Formats: sequence, structure tokens, C-alpha cells
Amino acid sequence: MEAFFFSTAVVAFAEMGDKTQLLALVLAARFKKPWPIVLGILVATLANHLLAGAVGAWVGALLGAQALRWGLGLSFIAMAAWMLIPDRLDEGDSAAAAPRLGVFGATALAFFLAEMGDKTQVATVMLAARFESYLAVVAGTTLGMLAANAPVVWLGERIVRRVPIRAVHVVSALIFLALGLLALLGPALA
Repeated sequence: MEAFFFSTAVVAFAEMGDKTQLLALVLAARFKKPWPIVLGILVATLANHLLAGAVGAWVGALLGAQALRWGLGLSFIAMAAWMLIPDRLDEGDSAAAAPRLGVFGATALAFFLAEMGDKTQVATVMLAARFESYLAVVAGTTLGMLAANAPVVWLGERIVRRVPIRAVHVVSALIFLALGLLALLGPALA
């Protein structure tokens, strides 16, 4: 259960202000059909995070405990720095040609492509490498993604106007920094 809850929290924080959250807002404004959009996000996230989790589990099994500790610690610190770089939606991510795929198909395709190499995909790889519970990590990261994006689909701009995204990024960066330092200094603190 630790892997599930930890993964949910990490990805929910990492997703705040991310380009996929902006993509959810754009899709909600364009199509005004929340259920197919949320289901598309779910399917795309599951596919993406199942692949990322498999890579993370493989890396975790391949590396020794010491190399994994250093890799995770440095990755979390790099993620902290990455959190401070604001995301913006690229023109190619807007699903401009989406109508022929339908709302669900356009959302699933756009989210899957937008997640490739994104913070939450990297976090899923790192978490699956850290925890030996691959399915719990994938379930947690998927729930974290939905927890961050589904409210945006339904409530849209009302949330964006009231939540100070910069403050969320700073808090998220501090959490990732603390996780990285704990991973690196953990054995020294014991």
C-alpha cells in the first residue's frame, strides 16, 4: 500500500501545472464532453504508465541497491529542478485534427503522446524502480494523474484562476528535493 499511496501523491503533485493539465483544459474547452475526455486520459495514462512501470521494474532489478539509491536520489533532485520550469502547451499537443478520432480517441492519443518523456512518466519509472510492487505503482501514478486532471476537465478555468500554480510548483520541487536527499543520505542517517 505504501507504493500505491506514495505514487499517487508524487504524481498528483508533479502533474500540477504540467502541459498535460493544460491539455486537459484545452480539450475540455474545445469539446465540452467531460466523460469521454476523462476516460481518454485514463486509457492513455494506463498505457503510458504500464510501459514506464515496466521499464522502472526492469531497471530496479538490473541495478544493485547502491546504484539504485544514487540513481533515484539524483533523479528526484533533477525532478525538483524540472518542477520549477513552467510547462506550456506546444502547438502540436492541441489535438487540432482530433474530430475524426472522436473526443475519446483524440484525448487518448493526445495524452499518450504528451506524456512521452514527461515528468509523470519519469516519476513512474523511478517509483517502479524503487518499489517492488509494479502494479501498485502504476495504479497509484494513474490515480494521481486522474486526481490532478479530472477536476480541470470538469471545473476548468475556475480552478486555474484560484490555484497559485507557481506556489504548487515550488512546494512540489521541495518535496522532490527532500525525497532525493533522503534517498542519497538515507543510509547515512540510519
